[in-house]
Amino acid sequence: MSTDLIKSRKKMNSVPTLLKKGKYMPAVQAIHDGLILFLKNQVIKNEREEFEDILRKVTYALNADSELRKIYPLVISYEPGQERALLDAMRELLQELQKDLNESVQSDIDAIAAQKAAALTQGQEHLDNQQWSKATSTFSQLIKDFSGDTDLKADIADRYLNAERFKEAYEMLDDALKDDPNAIHLYNRIGMVLRKMKDFETAEKYYLKALTLTSDDEYLHYNMGRLYFDWKKWAKMAQSAQVAVDLNPDFTEATKMLKFAKKKLA
Repeated sequence: MSTDLIKSRKKMNSVPTLLKKGKYMPAVQAIHDGLILFLKNQVIKNEREEFEDILRKVTYALNADSELRKIYPLVISYEPGQERALLDAMRELLQELQKDLNESVQSDIDAIAAQKAAALTQGQEHLDNQQWSKATSTFSQLIKDFSGDTDLKADIADRYLNAERFKEAYEMLDDALKDDPNAIHLYNRIGMVLRKMKDFETAEKYYLKALTLTSDDEYLHYNMGRLYFDWKKWAKMAQSAQVAVDLNPDFTEATKMLKFAKKKLA
């Protein structure tokens, strides 16, 4: 028996075990790949008879699987000599399994999105009612459920920021940075939060860190300028505003900032 036929037999003999484990895509793929290996090789009579027996068993196993029948209710038939027709059936079944998988994944995505939205709405209501501990409890549970979701943490941080809960906003953004240490927008947001907390030195450190990741973001330089405005460091404010204007000459607010800083330095 050739190497290809040995591989084919091994693949198809694995099908019953895969089906028992609920691994439908790998099971059908094994039949599909095994058939291709079988069809590309010349076989002698006893080898053909062996493979015909294997194919009868695997098609019976497919038809007997109640969960698979829910996805693909059509009976999968096989007669000796009809291997190419069975191969076509396996291709069709693979397409149906992929379709079912896509729908299942989308359903899971929609469910997760709904869960996040409901918790965010609940947490926002607590913030609006100044029920700080309840808001923290709701958001903490949400982050526990989706601990690696950086965008979710940034969303919650924005809600804290809008509620002027700067400490909570900072902690949430700092946690998000641990997940994505190269996220420039997070450094920018932390800088804004720390500026509102009047922790100017720490805010500057975060902005400078962001500048090591990118130096051509005019809004980053502009926000640094706003930090230096609050900090009354006019020379640094002018420098940041100048870079922002150089990067984007149509940046009106940066132009105004530059004029203001120069006036202060005069």
